Formats: sequence, C-alpha cells, structure tokens
Amino acid sequence: MKRVYLDHAATSNPYPEVLDVMRKAWEEGYANPSSVHREGQTARRMLEEGREAIANLLDCSSEELFFTSGGTESNNWALRSLWKMMQSQGSSNAHKRDHIIVSSIEHPSILRTVKDLSDSGAKVTFLPVDFQGLISSESLENALSPDTSFVSVMYANNEIGTVEPIKELGRICHEKGVLLHTDAVQAAGAMPISIRDLDCDLLSFSGHKFGGPKGIGGLFIRKGIDLPSFLTGGEQEYGHRAGTQNLSGVLGMAEALKISTTDIEKKSANIKAIRNHLIEEVLTNIPGSHLCGHPDLRLPGNAHFLFDDIDGEALLLYLNLAGFACSSGSACSSGSTEVSHVLKALGISDQKARSALRISIGYENTEEEVLSIVPELLRIITDLRKR
Repeated sequence: MKRVYLDHAATSNPYPEVLDVMRKAWEEGYANPSSVHREGQTARRMLEEGREAIANLLDCSSEELFFTSGGTESNNWALRSLWKMMQSQGSSNAHKRDHIIVSSIEHPSILRTVKDLSDSGAKVTFLPVDFQGLISSESLENALSPDTSFVSVMYANNEIGTVEPIKELGRICHEKGVLLHTDAVQAAGAMPISIRDLDCDLLSFSGHKFGGPKGIGGLFIRKGIDLPSFLTGGEQEYGHRAGTQNLSGVLGMAEALKISTTDIEKKSANIKAIRNHLIEEVLTNIPGSHLCGHPDLRLPGNAHFLFDDIDGEALLLYLNLAGFACSSGSACSSGSTEVSHVLKALGISDQKARSALRISIGYENTEEEVLSIVPELLRIITDLRKR
C-alpha cells in the first residue's frame, strides 16, 4: 500500500539535495569550526558561507543570525534572555518592565516558557484571537503599558495555519518602544519572508519545517539588541550561544531554504490550489465537516477540519491504517489528553475540539494523492458515526 504523508507541519521530508550537501559537509568540514588549524578554518569558512546564504534568503545581515538546535531553543532563548535583559534595564529606570504580552495560541515552547517567567515575577497578558485565530491591532494597543517588557506573537499558527499581521503588530510595538519577537517556525520556507520589511526584533525558525534536517534552527536578533546568552560555555556564535556548531545541519538548512524560497510565490500558489481543492471536496462531500482557521490568511499547505460526532483519535488511527499520515495538531503536544489550547482560544467546545484533523501538504505531494484522502475520510467517518 502506498503511503501518503500529509503531516508536513510536524516535519517535512528532506530534499535530496539537502542530503548531498550534508554529506559533503561531513566529508570536507568534519573539523571543529573553532579550531585554528587548516581543517578547522575550512569548517569555519563553510559555516560562515551557510550563515551568509541564510541571511540573504531571509533578508537580514549575517551578523544578526545565530544558530540553535531548533525552534524550541530559539523561542526559549528569545524569551528568557529578553526577560533577563529587560529586568536589568528596568532596575535603572522608572518602569518595572515586568509585563509580558503573548498571544493565546502560541506554541508550547512559548507558553511554557512564559509560565516559568510568571513564576519569577512576570505579569503576563494573553492576547485573545477571534474565531478564525486572528489577533487584532486594537487588542495589542490596549494591552501595552509603560511596564511592558516585550511582545511575542507567532507569524503563523502551527495547528490552524492562520497568519498573523506581524508587520502591523511590530509597528504598534515600536511606537511604544517595545520589542517584538515572532515565532516564524511554520512560516519560514512556506511563504515569502523579508525580515527587514517585517518590523520585528527577533525571529525564530527551524530547518526541518522546510525540507531541511532536524536539530538545527536559528534566531534572528536585530543589530543593537545585546541579548544575553542562553547556553553558556564556549565563545561560539560570536559569544552568543555556546556549543560546537552543527555544520552539516547549517549547510543542509541553507540548501533547504534556498530550494524552498526559489520561485516561492509560484510554489505557494500551487500548494494553495491543491489545499483549496481539498477543502472544497471535504466540505462538499462530508456532512458535518467544518474548516477551522482563517479561510484566506493561512499557510499555503494547511487544512484544518472539525467533524461533528467524531473522535479525532480514532479518525487518525483509521486514516493511518488506510495509508495516510495526518495529525490532530501540534506534534509537541502528541500524547497529551488535554484539548488543544488553540481551539479553546477560538471558542470551540471541548467535544468539537477532540474531532480535529490537520492535513498539511508538502512540496512532494501531488493533487491526486492529496484528494485521495477524501473518499477514505468519508468512509471512515460514516463508519465511526454508526458505532
């Protein structure tokens, strides 16, 4: 039975070219990039070439780009070190800088970090979203105060795919002198991104979401922001992040980002057309089906559904047996018995939220194989409702 992989929001298939680049890095850049001998300097040159390539593709300076182990580390570094930095600054002025603003639909790596910071004295405001997952400019304006330390809002949601107005939110933050971090893990490589145009101060991304390897990511830190180190030890990453760099990962991520962003408007349009056809077929042919998230302002490959009178876990198991790899939402929350906090923030009942199905389309998926899930969905859902 041919398997159809439709869980690219959790992780994507690596491009074949990425594997070739990584193999070359292991063969030619095996030395430590911090070593002073010839082999080490060869690895250092390759590392900086990868950094420069990624910086050019994201439209920022290579001096503003630092490598991490992935999106979770980048998000932790951004929030924990921003809090540390702002607390230090707050002690020398009239404002406490003890207020943090995040959206209510952030990734667990943001929400759990904020929970830790709240235990350390942070006052946290969770921005609400509307029923389609959008944050309003007004809610941010109303939440900002002279004590606000920083704001963190994800670029695009990992479950429902809704894309947030980050540029507008950044403008509002900067008018008040507040820094903005955005988790762009789902957006990078899936849609055009120009950091210079985005008006954010820090941005997280992760290689395995756009055809690169796992275990490598990055954090953009705008020049002039002296963010304290998160991992301490050596002086790697210009003293900002200790630990021997993952050279093969960096070069694999650079190659994946290059491939993903080449003709990205055309690629996004093609994936979006397949996604829209899928949504139309599901909503037309399966009674009691509902699209979740914004119908237009969403990631090109994301289709998130809710179904009346269906247990989502059973649905996923039967889809897996039928040859389809899908999910209900965030892979980082897999195994949890808790209802998705994202769906709860949209005002969806616990019962309905437990019927969630996320189909996320990748570069290698054809329209024929994506649409082949529809009759299987109908068959499985019809059978489950009879039980």
